[in-house]
Amino acid sequence: MKVDLKNTTFIIPIRIESADRMRNVITILCYLLEKFDTNVILKEVDTESIFKRDVLPQIEEYLGDSIKNLTHIFEQSEDPVFYRMKILNEMVDMANTPIIVNYDGDVLLKSETCEESVKMILDGYDIVYPYGFGQYQKMVFADDTDVSNFISSDFSFDVLDKKSKIFDAQYGHVQFLNRKSYFAVGLENENFRGSSPEDKERFYRFEKLGYNIGRIDHEVYHLEHSRGHNSWPNSVNGNPYMAENFAVWESLQKMSAQELKKYYSNQEYMKKYVCI
Repeated sequence: MKVDLKNTTFIIPIRIESADRMRNVITILCYLLEKFDTNVILKEVDTESIFKRDVLPQIEEYLGDSIKNLTHIFEQSEDPVFYRMKILNEMVDMANTPIIVNYDGDVLLKSETCEESVKMILDGYDIVYPYGFGQYQKMVFADDTDVSNFISSDFSFDVLDKKSKIFDAQYGHVQFLNRKSYFAVGLENENFRGSSPEDKERFYRFEKLGYNIGRIDHEVYHLEHSRGHNSWPNSVNGNPYMAENFAVWESLQKMSAQELKKYYSNQEYMKKYVCI
């Protein structure tokens, strides 16, 4: 029986830049939609829809009727920089559930971790980090056979454990959020473009403004992949906006809580989204 998470929407921004990124997207969608009765919004921004062409045919037969819980949006763009923060905000605006999961296209959480995270949001937390701070990331070096074994074993994480090593986790990967709090705090900062300090800034902002932050000392599984243009956080290998991003981050850290709240309440991008 599937775990009832109908009150939750997983939002996943993607650009499929390699075969292993495609394999990861297939894996996480099969897992989320098979294990949970939930909602998934996946927005793909690229020159063409790799998802529709190559991924959807592979998962439709496996998922059967569960595919109805997946909403795929494609936006054609020639921009080489993946505008993750804007894409996330657009999906938050689309969602109509009280709980939102900002979910990376390469991560997995055990079922009990997802259930506990949702319960914590319902109990009053504004944002929940479903993994511990420090050595709580399992970097998974899986090939096609390993992933097939994971899926065919009814998603036994023992399969992934054999292919993993422990690494650091802090603020990225995935967060569970109260949707109303997400809007109130200013959503994702669209002044950050591409890879940036947005994960640290998000935590800093929730903490600075006095929101209720939760953390669970569980592990997050990251399915490793090759690093394309949008996977590097520096201007040399990937993001040409990194200097501007860090200038924004430095400026935000100097603000008082009142100044930070005013800054986000006056952001032009917020006017695009539904007020709740």
